[in-house]
Amino acid sequence: MNDKYSSANREQYGQRLAAQLCDQHFGAAPAAALDGPAVLRFTPIRQVNLFVVQQLLAQWTGEMARLRSPYFDFEAPDVRQALTQFMNVLSRRIKLSRAAFEPLLARAISDTLAVATDPQLTFEQKLLGSQPTTTAEQLRDALRYLDLDKVLFQGFIDTLTPGAPLERDFVLNRFRLYQEANYKNHTPLEKVVAEFAALLPLSVADLREAAPAPKVEAAAVAPAPPISKPVEAAAPIPASAPEKAPAAEKPEPTPPTFVAPPAAPAPTPAPAQEAEAPRRPLAETVAAAGVPLYEKLKAEQPTSAPLSETLRGERPSATLAEKSAPKVESLREAISINQRFSFINELFNGENMEYHTAIQHLDTLPSADVAKRYVTEDLAQKYGWVRKDEHINKLLKLLDRKFA
Repeated sequence: MNDKYSSANREQYGQRLAAQLCDQHFGAAPAAALDGPAVLRFTPIRQVNLFVVQQLLAQWTGEMARLRSPYFDFEAPDVRQALTQFMNVLSRRIKLSRAAFEPLLARAISDTLAVATDPQLTFEQKLLGSQPTTTAEQLRDALRYLDLDKVLFQGFIDTLTPGAPLERDFVLNRFRLYQEANYKNHTPLEKVVAEFAALLPLSVADLREAAPAPKVEAAAVAPAPPISKPVEAAAPIPASAPEKAPAAEKPEPTPPTFVAPPAAPAPTPAPAQEAEAPRRPLAETVAAAGVPLYEKLKAEQPTSAPLSETLRGERPSATLAEKSAPKVESLREAISINQRFSFINELFNGENMEYHTAIQHLDTLPSADVAKRYVTEDLAQKYGWVRKDEHINKLLKLLDRKFA
């Protein structure tokens, strides 16, 4: 499967589609900026939006790591707590201009197509990362940014022993075997391509590697030398011998045949597709709503929430911050973007509106006891929460802060 599809083709398509979508959104207001909620709804393909947020989180982690210095104690409890609070405050001020957002979007589109063409690569890059060892818990934590083929990846993680450190090569080999045995859980590439084609024309053939046919012509020219031998047999004519020498120089015009191949790349297919791109605008997918994408996103209610509640390297500080976290007036304001993803995916079956309805209702309840009963009885029964203790406890802790 890896040999059939071209990463260069995926990246080229991602750049073209990202440019078209950004034209749709930023065209009427070039100086506009996107906040967190707008990023989550920017495209109708949820996996693309999630990959954009995952890239933001990775950038965020790298920038926070660069704050460390050998001259200060960054492990001191008050320093760790202050850093966590700083990150939460700053992440409520997400502001992405087109110049910053478009490369992230192009990469997210390419990575989404990679999920459909190469699950093994997606597992290695998006879940396993670069660490030499991992655990089932770490893989499950990264899984929240995957919407496409989530059943396939979740099924594999469930086969791993909880809490046990696992070698990178062992996990990769084991996933390869699991994927081969459970390939029926893989989303068909045709289905993913159809979703993208509704935004910008794309076919499965566009993603395949080009066949290296020119080598066949070079082999066909090889039999030509035997023809020269009979010509040499007829050459011993004394008078024509001097004339054959200049005739031998005439084959020098053959270089024009080498100049011809460079002319072939001139009609590159990419510009042709770019010329056709505007014929199928994004409005096809937004037509049902009756409004363009820009107006739809502009009408969204921005929700202030931190991008990262728990960075992997800062987990202890997050716990300390929770213990001394101040009282909050609204759950909607207190829930970070990272927590929001977890709650929507793990507790509300990926339904964004049902999550908002539940949180809005919790904000209206009069006491912690009533709110907790609503969570542990009503919501738990409605959504069939099984093995969701970790996420339920996080929601209950937020309720403690609200009613403190």
